[in-house]
Amino acid sequence: MGGQMRVYRQRIRSVSATKKITKAMELIAASRVVKAREAVMSAAPYTHALTRAVSAAASYANEDHPLTTRTSEGRRAGVLIITSDRGLAGAYSASALKTANELMERLRSEGKEVVPYLVGRKAVAWFKFRDRQYAEAWEGFSDAPKFAHAQEIGERVMRDFLRDTEDGGCDEIHVVYTRFRTMVTQQPRALRLLPLEVVERGQRVDVDEGFLEEPDDEGLQPQFSFEPDAETVLDALLPKYVTSRIYTCLLGAAASELASRQRAMKSATDNAEELIKTYTRLANQARQAEITQEISEIVGGANALADAK
Repeated sequence: MGGQMRVYRQRIRSVSATKKITKAMELIAASRVVKAREAVMSAAPYTHALTRAVSAAASYANEDHPLTTRTSEGRRAGVLIITSDRGLAGAYSASALKTANELMERLRSEGKEVVPYLVGRKAVAWFKFRDRQYAEAWEGFSDAPKFAHAQEIGERVMRDFLRDTEDGGCDEIHVVYTRFRTMVTQQPRALRLLPLEVVERGQRVDVDEGFLEEPDDEGLQPQFSFEPDAETVLDALLPKYVTSRIYTCLLGAAASELASRQRAMKSATDNAEELIKTYTRLANQARQAEITQEISEIVGGANALADAK
């Protein structure tokens, strides 16, 4: 009995130490997710307006720009996969990787070669474990991305998109990330980044984050005049569009990661409390059994002495 009590007490101390760690991680994630959510909401209007402006400008420019022209027979497709650098975030990275794998299988079924671009150590570890090749990886900023990170990623994917397929370029670029909707709802999502989808009158613009109300597209549409010409304007706008979309995806993924980690750590803390209660009850039962056994031995010894007399 004494051995059982020591085991239960040791387990209680171990679970209590784990509970302190998970509670601290929950509080840290809770404090950081507020700022991450505000960053997403701040970046969403600019991305929304820029996407509408670039799409409308491209539709009225009547220019066959490389970033808006889709080849009839694409042979190579780039997929930018955004995951986390750290674990303990529930199924956050696993869900994003599952969505990315489904997208890559669909592209392969269409006869396209897939070129992965990875963000986050979890995606890198997933590819390395399966001995799969990838074009490039970025690590170390999944929960706090900066605009410079989006610029670096955007420059690489645009450079590969503008390069000829024979030279290792891509015909289209897709992004897989986790869309932040609410503190309890995060949705893995795949969207096509390049070539830009040109929208016509009355067609809904695809926005990354769900914080904005879609305006009514009916009515008069703007007419554009380009100085010095449409191609120069698109050359200046489209790189900003690509960087902005990637940055918004990174911000949404960061907020989703922190929200997932907060929920996962809260669940771990609650489970630790239940384990502590269970082990405490078992330790008390073992102690009561030990006391009962000692009393029985004393009573039995006393009876034996009485019978001997």
